[in-house]
Amino acid sequence: MKDGVALIMGDPKKAILKLSGPMIVAMLLMSTYNIVNAIWVAGLGSDALAAVGFVTPLFMILMGGASGLGAGVASVISRRIGAKDKAGADSAASHAIVMTLLLSAVLTVPLILITEPIVILFGAGETTTLATEYGQVIFLGMFLIFFTNIGYAILRAEGDTKRAMYAMAASSILNMIIDPLLIYTAGMGIAGAAWGMVISLAMVSCVMLYWLVFRKDTYVTLSFRNFAWHGRTVGAILGVGLPASVEFFLMSIIAIFINGLLVVTAGTDAVAVYTAGWRVVFFAIIPLVGISTSLISVAGAAYGARMYEKIRVAHTFSVLFGVAIALFTSVVTFLFASQIAMIFSYSADSAHLMPEIALFLATMCFFYPFVPPGIMSGSIFQATGKGLTSLMITVLRNLAFIAVFTYLFGIVLGYGEHGVWWGIVAGDIIGGTVAFLWARYYIERLIATG
Repeated sequence: MKDGVALIMGDPKKAILKLSGPMIVAMLLMSTYNIVNAIWVAGLGSDALAAVGFVTPLFMILMGGASGLGAGVASVISRRIGAKDKAGADSAASHAIVMTLLLSAVLTVPLILITEPIVILFGAGETTTLATEYGQVIFLGMFLIFFTNIGYAILRAEGDTKRAMYAMAASSILNMIIDPLLIYTAGMGIAGAAWGMVISLAMVSCVMLYWLVFRKDTYVTLSFRNFAWHGRTVGAILGVGLPASVEFFLMSIIAIFINGLLVVTAGTDAVAVYTAGWRVVFFAIIPLVGISTSLISVAGAAYGARMYEKIRVAHTFSVLFGVAIALFTSVVTFLFASQIAMIFSYSADSAHLMPEIALFLATMCFFYPFVPPGIMSGSIFQATGKGLTSLMITVLRNLAFIAVFTYLFGIVLGYGEHGVWWGIVAGDIIGGTVAFLWARYYIERLIATG
């Protein structure tokens, strides 16, 4: 048995700590790239920063599909590892790669063709040309985005988060090196930022192909020599993957909705503030995402082995661990909001955004502590194959809570862009609480009924 598999089958607390460490490091590096990318783009002016903001919802949909499929793969593989079904785990991994090829073949060209009308629909206005230029290059790399997410998921599912960390870290570092060279040295502007991502993903994809197909020292074996299409395996992956993808789609819808509210209440500068500030928020919650991805592997293996008490231990520990990190993040962000905001407003064209970015960051400090109960609870449902339940939690959080409160505070009560920010916080607090209570009830029912 590989070391990673032995780890996820052992003590849940130890497994989450050891697995989440490498994932947090890797995701922090990836998020650092996002922030560095925003810094380089900010040097092109506020229009370029806003243009990235108008493409971001589309990019989130793409990433949502990739991450959702990855969640489905990780869930199925970890459950089959727990049930000691190696052949089933191998089959799930191979099916995921084939599904990635099919999705990329069908969607890449249409998305490139409709980028311009979509960003116009999103309200890009005078930034349409920049947004289209950036978005079309991003969508050209669709297969690479999907493939790397599936590769990470396979490694996470078998507890090999160190190797996943190496690949993710390499992608981020390459991005940070290539971006300024393409944006400024090569004079490619905003398109250079997109090409930097695509090139780095291509290089990392080659390394992952070597690990999974040629070197073959992973627990899961990836082979297509005797590949046979199994509807049951596809159904198991999509049973978690599709709802998880829809979750990201809903997040994109709410991002589009929020962008629209900001344009109505304060113009495109408000979108630029939100785009820059949200990159910091995303960076701040990355450790929580790292814990939640590790939780899927640990809880999935426990579910496959029918060790339901371990699921409760894993859920409780991950939430407490996440809240501790979130509280620390809130304090640091609140104390240094102005200094962080200056990073995104160093050019003459974007200097006027600094006070509002700082205020946005200070507001989001009340957002962080309620993220762990929601995100960890969603991971429990994904790990146990209850993808639709995880989706329902996201629907409640984004549509029933965040959308309602942002509209109420921003438009109905007339608080403008600041009201939109506080609406995000209010929806997060209620949504996280509901998710936690729902997951606890589900776990206790599992233990009681066996």
